[in-house]
Amino acid sequence: MISNQILQNTIDGLKGITRMDLGIIDTEGKVLASTFPETDGYISPALAFVESPADSQVVQGCQFFKVFDEHQLEYILLAKGDSEDVYMVGKIASFQIQNLLVAYKERFDKDNFVKNLLLDNLLLVDIYNRAKKLHIDTDVRRVVFIVETNREKDGNELEKVRSLFGGKTRDFITAVDEKNIIVVKEVAENEGYEDLNKTAEVIRSLFRDQEEDQVHIAYGTIVNEIKEVSRSYKEARMALDVGKIFFEERHVVAYSTLGIGRLIYQLPIPLCKMFIKEIFDGKSPDDFDEETLTTINKFFENSLNVSETSRQLYIHRNTLVYRLDKLQKSTGLDLRVFEDAITFKIALMVVKYMRYMETLDY
Repeated sequence: MISNQILQNTIDGLKGITRMDLGIIDTEGKVLASTFPETDGYISPALAFVESPADSQVVQGCQFFKVFDEHQLEYILLAKGDSEDVYMVGKIASFQIQNLLVAYKERFDKDNFVKNLLLDNLLLVDIYNRAKKLHIDTDVRRVVFIVETNREKDGNELEKVRSLFGGKTRDFITAVDEKNIIVVKEVAENEGYEDLNKTAEVIRSLFRDQEEDQVHIAYGTIVNEIKEVSRSYKEARMALDVGKIFFEERHVVAYSTLGIGRLIYQLPIPLCKMFIKEIFDGKSPDDFDEETLTTINKFFENSLNVSETSRQLYIHRNTLVYRLDKLQKSTGLDLRVFEDAITFKIALMVVKYMRYMETLDY
């Protein structure tokens, strides 16, 4: 429901316009927001007013008004003073807060719907029925972004992202856990993945105050129907994990760019262990010294080009050949042969994946 901060901002704004003090007390006698310090002195009269059949009355020189949420009494609004002008301001303030209740309830209902949609908690018929009731289009292009931030450090990340899409009521911003913010964005017919990447960078720019490695953004593929939104969400989740494993240097990762990493991520761990045992005969790439690992990575970066790799490593060509021969003796794989190079590259990626999964177990 409406936060106390929103209520406080509302009456602060009204006071700024009308120069009249206002306060809000709930039906249990708790002061939720106020522009004057004496509000606590009106708690007892407010509780008595809760039981009264009247919708407004004057008590101790203060106008009292009832604010309802669909016939359910939600708040008691106080307007300090007993003149006609104060009564009018109190009625305006009550009307404003009542409209806020309606707006926030609608957003809450939509938020719940989107969360259940993402988590596959709805039957197909329920998706379309509820979407119709909430006036949500069912056949527009959409994509799901996941924004992972250090939310424990700063509690207003969700509002930051909402402010970015604030004017676009057809986009939905929500959260399904403590770390991730979800953006279900409507995509125009002329927008493609290049535009989505730009959107991701704009979102990332909101968190310049956080350390770079604490903010990761991933997004799924564009879907055409509302029932497929959960698929885009699952793709974005996978992209987030795969990005951390294989693309550590990237802060924005698209599902469509995961390549072979997507396949490796879906392999069962026992099968990975069996593969590594076959390739390295019980050894691990962790056993290679730093010089060997640097040589391997640079060799792959240069598409198995011996001359270019030796030049970038500032070593003689024969030295590089010696290192590759030494690696071949210990692993049985010659990185100068394309098939062996592919096998070795996949093996390194599988080891990375296994390491990542081990960290999740702890």
